[in-house]
Amino acid sequence: MKNTQKKIACVNDISGVGKCSLTVALPIISALKCQCCPLPTSVLSSQTGYPKYTFTDLTDSMQSYIDVWHDLGQKFDTIYSGFLGSTEQIKIVENLINLNKNSFVIVDPVLADLGVLFPIFDDNHVKEMKKLVSMADLITPNITEANLLADRKSDSFDYNDEELLQLCRDLSKLGPQSVIITGFESNGCIMNICYDSSKDKITKIGNKYNKLSFSGTGDIFTSIVTAMVSRSFDINESVQCATNFIYDAVNYTVEDGDFDRNDGICFESFLHRLTSI
Repeated sequence: MKNTQKKIACVNDISGVGKCSLTVALPIISALKCQCCPLPTSVLSSQTGYPKYTFTDLTDSMQSYIDVWHDLGQKFDTIYSGFLGSTEQIKIVENLINLNKNSFVIVDPVLADLGVLFPIFDDNHVKEMKKLVSMADLITPNITEANLLADRKSDSFDYNDEELLQLCRDLSKLGPQSVIITGFESNGCIMNICYDSSKDKITKIGNKYNKLSFSGTGDIFTSIVTAMVSRSFDINESVQCATNFIYDAVNYTVEDGDFDRNDGICFESFLHRLTSI
């Protein structure tokens, strides 16, 4: 019997402490019965929200890593990229995509949050990220990143449904058929805005906003969506699953009142939900 397990190349950093990036992608994608093939961009002792951390940049080894995959004849059903710390890393991911023309490409265009471009990035990085986005089938920006990619004011948050639809259209014109704008706050809820250009409509999926912010929730969200979409689940169904998973895991994490947002959420207690999908 032919092995039909989906293989996902996951490009992101990895932190020893702080549940985010590859630290969450590996168990979540595996729990959803897909093979997660990590391509680390950097190694950190602890994620950057902590007051102290070490950082080892792996840019110089990334291309040779990909070259070996290519020499071994490795092909991927899906390529999923997260945090990319330089324009050089963006170009390396583009090379990976070009070597895997049949892969479904998911890009989480990590650039900014809360209306502000991250200080390690500049306008040129945004320009290069647009090139990567043009190669994607699905992108998962937050509202700040969506604004930057669509050449709008980064701190524009007051959108009605028609304006959100137009924003998604503008993002889709860059290349991706599908867009998920994550973490959009509206009427006391935190919403994920799903758009499919073939249907030209948005679907809002969310939960009550508990005003809590944790490291790694975006990585958990996109990891769930990536694995489920790779297995041919509908995007809206995948987003609903990811949204509920994070909502329940956040509430569980804060139950006893003793938590540090830098540690991330206790997602491990909910992995059984994913293994049953």
